Amino acid sequence: MTDKVVALADEIEARIAALPDLRNATVRDLRRAYSRDLKGAEAAFILALALELIARPGFPPRMIAYELVYHHRPARRSLDAEKVVALGAGMNSWYDVDTFGSYISGAAWREGHLPDEVVLGWTQSADRWWRRAALVSTTELNKKSRGGTGDTPRTLAVCRTLVADYDDMIVKALSWALRMLAPWDPDAVWAFLTEYEDVLAARIKREVRNKLETGRKNPKISDRPTSL
Repeated sequence: MTDKVVALADEIEARIAALPDLRNATVRDLRRAYSRDLKGAEAAFILALALELIARPGFPPRMIAYELVYHHRPARRSLDAEKVVALGAGMNSWYDVDTFGSYISGAAWREGHLPDEVVLGWTQSADRWWRRAALVSTTELNKKSRGGTGDTPRTLAVCRTLVADYDDMIVKALSWALRMLAPWDPDAVWAFLTEYEDVLAARIKREVRNKLETGRKNPKISDRPTSL
C-alpha cells in the first residue's frame, strides 16, 4: 500500500501545483474530485494518504488531507486519539490548526472518538498550536451545521484552562470558542465573562459581549444598542 499512497500523494501535489490559484475554493474543488474517486477506498488507505500529504510542504496538501478524512465516513469514524495526534503533527500556523480542529480533532471529539482528557491535555502544551487546537476543537461541539448541539461543560472546561493565556493565537481562539457557545447558552457565557472579568483579554470581552448583545463579533455602529 505504501507505494500506492506515495504515488497518489505525488499526483495530488502535482495537481495542486498546476491549479490556477490556491484559494480554498479552488483547492476544495480538487479535493472533491479525489473524494469521489476514493469513495470506496479503505479507511486505512485514506488515513495513510492523509499522513503522507501532511508531510508535504505548504498548506494545500494538509487541507486536502484533513478534508479527505472528514468526508470519507469510514476513515472519520476510525479516528482515535493516536490517529488524531498523528494527523496534527507539524502544525505551525493558525490555518493549519483551524482546519485540523474543524475537520479532524473537533469532529472526532464531537462524535465520541476522542476522549475529553486528550483535548484538555493539549491546553497544557508548550506548543501554542496545540493549545489553540484545543480551543478550536470546541467550536465543532457547537457548530449546528456539523451536528453540534451545544456543549457548555466541555467548551468552558477548555476555555477555563486557557483564560489567562495571552498569546495572540490563544486569545483569538478563546474568543471564537465562547462566541460559538453563545447562541446555545448565553447565560453561561455571560457568567464566564463575569467570573473572569479581571483576567480575560480585552479583545475577548469586547468580541464576546458584542456577540451576546448584537449577534455579531464586530457590529456596525448602527447595530449597537443605544442608551435612552
